[in-house]
Amino acid sequence: MRLDKFLKVSRLIKRRTVANEACDAGRVTINGKPAKASAAVKEGDILEIGFGTKAVKVEVLNVQETVKKDDAKEMYKYL
Repeated sequence: MRLDKFLKVSRLIKRRTVANEACDAGRVTINGKPAKASAAVKEGDILEIGFGTKAVKVEVLNVQETVKKDDAKEMYKYL
């Protein structure tokens, strides 16, 4: 799955366009390397997202195309 779509589906970022802009600005990394919006995300990857002054680090547990709002938190684990 594309990185920008995963960020939207997992609700780490609310909109896909915002996720795309964050990737273009270099604020998202996969396994320590800067990632483009089109980068592939798979289970076991470590994502780090910069939100202003703080950073969020999560591990991808599950990759699904569509998910209900209540189940979105099961797609990743905070580190």
